[in-house]
Amino acid sequence: MSSGTDPRDEIDDSSAPLIEHLSELRTRLIWSVLAFVVAMVLCYTVWNPIYNYLTRPICSALDSRGQECGLILLKLQEGFFVAIQISFLGGFILAFPIIAFQLWRFVAPGLYRSEKQAFLPFLLASPAMFFLGAAFAYYIILPMAYDFFLGFQQGPLTLPDDPQAPAENTAMAGIVFQGSVSEYLALTTKFILAFGLSFQLPVALTLMGKAGLVSADGLSSMRKYALLLILVLAAIVTPPDVISQIVLFVVVYGLYEISIQLVRRIEKRRDEELRAQGLLDEDE
Repeated sequence: MSSGTDPRDEIDDSSAPLIEHLSELRTRLIWSVLAFVVAMVLCYTVWNPIYNYLTRPICSALDSRGQECGLILLKLQEGFFVAIQISFLGGFILAFPIIAFQLWRFVAPGLYRSEKQAFLPFLLASPAMFFLGAAFAYYIILPMAYDFFLGFQQGPLTLPDDPQAPAENTAMAGIVFQGSVSEYLALTTKFILAFGLSFQLPVALTLMGKAGLVSADGLSSMRKYALLLILVLAAIVTPPDVISQIVLFVVVYGLYEISIQLVRRIEKRRDEELRAQGLLDEDE
């Protein structure tokens, strides 16, 4: 073996036949599924507080209009399936660190030590950016979106036989929000997942730049196409509310520009290492 090999580029001494790799994969999958099941059961025991937390945006929007906050069950079994839906979502979020750790334990033995050092920060940054995007959707986008949707209501918002109701409103056909629990949770989950995945853009592009699949100049030349795609994404994910669309567009495009700078920084550091090793001329 050549003595000039960089010790950082040595693969861990854990090569194994295919059967052993499959056995290792089965073990990691079992631990991941077990963690998900345990987390789902734990979330099922507290699904009511989770439900109350997820309904805060719509309750705040209704409270600002002087309306009571209440969602209805359209089917007899819908309440049970709502609890299961919340348990699945909460169980996946709660078990995600363990699932990511099991994935890392399976992939790590096949990586060079230098590749481990490069890949590990992205593995840690991915869930952090997802939770940041989910929090952005929950605290900023959802209140604006639900306030927009509730704006299509029209009076009377009180009961027709209410003696305090204005006489001129009793002849109007009221449009009052009486939302389904499952539909509301599906819409809220859609927003949270969409923004959580959108915030993965810097992680994905930076990792691709680290692998040499994209370049800062290439991403810069694709700005006009990125603008179009982000506009389409904002129109699909957000409601037909100009304010929320602009907010989403500004945030995602800002993440795209941040990705360009991160990739440029990686390329600069790579060039400096190549020059230090004498593999790249100063002019290059």
